[in-house]
Amino acid sequence: MVSQLSLVSGSAEPLSASGRSSEKLSLPSLQSKMKTDPEGYGTELHLIRSQFYSALELFQQQAALNFSSISGVGADPTVAKDLGDRAMFLAHVTLFYPKQLAEFPSDLAAFLKSSARTLPSGLRFHVTQALILLVNRKIIDIKDTLALFMELQTLDDRNLRKLAFSHVVHSIRRMNKNHKNEAQNRALQNVLFALLQQEDEAKAKRSLITLCELHRRKVWFDDRTANAVCMACFHSSSRIMIAVLSFLLDYEKIEDDDEDADALSSEDEMAKNPQVVINKETAYKAHHKGTTASKKKKKAKLQRAIRSMKRQQRLSSESSNNSYYSPLYHLKDAQGFVEKLFSRLQTCNERFEVKMMMLKVIARTVGLHRLILLNFYPFLQRYVQPHQKDITNLLAAAVQACHDMVPPDAVEPLFKQIVNQFVHDRSRPEAIAVGLNVIREICLRMPLLMNEDLLQDLVLYKKSHEKAVSAAARSLITLFREICPSLLVKKDRGRPVDPKAKPKAYGEVNVLSNVPDIELLEHEDEIDVSEDDESGDEAASISSDDVNEDSDDEKSQYTADGGSEDEDMVDEEDDENCSIDEDESDSDDPGEDENDDVDEIETEELDAEEDDDYEEVSDSSKPDDSAGDGGNEDPKAKARKRKLSDFEGQLIAADTSLRALKRLAEVKMSGSSSDLADGILSDEHFQKIKKLKAKKEAKTALAQQGFKIPSSDQLSFKRVDPSKLEAHVRLKLNKEERLALVKAGREDRGQYQARTAIKQNKTGGLSNRQKEHKKYMPLAAKKAKAQRSRQEKNKKKLRSGKQFRGKKAWKQ
Repeated sequence: MVSQLSLVSGSAEPLSASGRSSEKLSLPSLQSKMKTDPEGYGTELHLIRSQFYSALELFQQQAALNFSSISGVGADPTVAKDLGDRAMFLAHVTLFYPKQLAEFPSDLAAFLKSSARTLPSGLRFHVTQALILLVNRKIIDIKDTLALFMELQTLDDRNLRKLAFSHVVHSIRRMNKNHKNEAQNRALQNVLFALLQQEDEAKAKRSLITLCELHRRKVWFDDRTANAVCMACFHSSSRIMIAVLSFLLDYEKIEDDDEDADALSSEDEMAKNPQVVINKETAYKAHHKGTTASKKKKKAKLQRAIRSMKRQQRLSSESSNNSYYSPLYHLKDAQGFVEKLFSRLQTCNERFEVKMMMLKVIARTVGLHRLILLNFYPFLQRYVQPHQKDITNLLAAAVQACHDMVPPDAVEPLFKQIVNQFVHDRSRPEAIAVGLNVIREICLRMPLLMNEDLLQDLVLYKKSHEKAVSAAARSLITLFREICPSLLVKKDRGRPVDPKAKPKAYGEVNVLSNVPDIELLEHEDEIDVSEDDESGDEAASISSDDVNEDSDDEKSQYTADGGSEDEDMVDEEDDENCSIDEDESDSDDPGEDENDDVDEIETEELDAEEDDDYEEVSDSSKPDDSAGDGGNEDPKAKARKRKLSDFEGQLIAADTSLRALKRLAEVKMSGSSSDLADGILSDEHFQKIKKLKAKKEAKTALAQQGFKIPSSDQLSFKRVDPSKLEAHVRLKLNKEERLALVKAGREDRGQYQARTAIKQNKTGGLSNRQKEHKKYMPLAAKKAKAQRSRQEKNKKKLRSGKQFRGKKAWKQ
């Protein structure tokens, strides 16, 4: 024991190089020499290796005996420092002596694993650094040491925990930098997943933090990691559950896409980089003004600015699309996950904030995967009260849990509870506004919940003097103008695009029999034409194909005479017009789109067939017209009857002509399919369809002048912002907030000063009146002024001694 201690204590002495006894070298200098000439320093390597193993044996014996006296080896800082230095020295030279130090990496890892808890913090840190060096040089595989580094993170040593965590994350990240090594990733994931499922809270927590960090950095961005993190919600420790819930909800944070937020971010970016200004003038100066050297600098500066802007755009696009990469989106058994988490929510005794987190995760998962959890809505109904804590977040979760696959009967009690508790005359304006906004969002997802009487009652709040309430009611009107205008009264309908629009029945699905929007490829030229020309061409084609000249004259005569008719009759006729147009549009959609090209494609047989059909229709309609005409009838009634008969004739003519157009459309579709490479679409075709669809939607939006109803899939991904449910609501401010607003309003305003002080402090010379006051007076004027003042003083002295000198004494 004494000899071994002497070796350890003597290691602090400088070492002599082999063959050169006069040269004394320290460990760092000897390390550099051994790297340049490994074969010439075998003796020194053997000496340091023996010293290291002897000290290592002492520390292992001390750990086995739990020996912690003051005179022990572990209590001596010099001995611990020497052992750490030799461990680091051997770790550096292991790469150059693979045979002599073949067992050193495994011995170092075993020593750290067995004695980590009893070692001094400094020695433990140095040994860990030596082991990390061996892993980085790929002498040891990370798979063999991952469990050890995860266990080191559970020790009560902040520096060691930070070192081990960063090493694990960076090692796995570096391993997957060039390409994904799935076999090695799966082995490492199995280690972390096993630790995450253990009952030990410390190990499970460190494993969860590592998995979340790797998933956030998109290193392990697969389904296995996402499912392992989500399943940690059912850990026995509540702290682990809360950590997982907070991580899942962090992915669901809502980024503000408003103009104000964009303006603020751009202002902040410009404040950080004030020199980055990219415009035409800057680009022109960089290429055409200045010397060659200055233009080179300007071009380099411009390129840096462009790269930074592209990077910002890429980061913003990635951050805006992170909802699709949420771990909840990759759940394999989403229904089982939701049911299990909801059962834990019903039975847990956690505080309200934790229950709210669980409730948000359940609602988000139900909306994201469009699941059916019927017991969830009565559970939410218990908390729907205006005075409930965090009520806007609760209502946002209720909105997210609604989708078109849920039976309306299951959500109807919750919907009525929201209406009854928030929207009534005795409720506060902010509660009414929140209630109307929630009703609008729920009806956007489940329009079948609304009936006509309830909607008409809610719409009356548009006359409220509170801006938040009236705006919420008008947004509800705007929504039902699009999805179901028939529920609104006539004055609230406006001019909807489709007056007969109705929401889909429960379970109704539109099944596509072809590639969606493939017909846009055939009308590419028509979409590029301006909207006015397109509408004019369509009107001309319809009038030339479906209606002859006589019916056009009668129609124009009716429209000229119909302006003075009663409103009821006009409304009835408008309804008939809408119904006929709807029947025509529903009967054959491709036929309407092909009206512009009918003249170019029609054959002689189809012309004859269509003319024969129309002659039969005109012959059959003549007796009706003659029978209906009376000699003593009013011309208005005459025009009205003639118009109604024309509708019948036009309907039959449209039916017959649409049959012909249908055949034409089939012929053209068969011809166009051959043009599209026998029905096989390439990527170029799909890209073109995407662009044409965007153009068509833009034109429709401009013509519609309203908002676009998102699809059910888009609504499932859409996140509900609780703050938007309180739009235009003025919350009551406390004293500190009011003072902050007052001080914010004073920032742009200067310090208050009197007008005279401002005039005195002004620059630019004196005014003429000020100059008159400062002008020197002549000597005679000074004497006259002094004499007048003396006379006034004498008069005051004379008057002061007498009490009363009459009513007019003050004039003397």
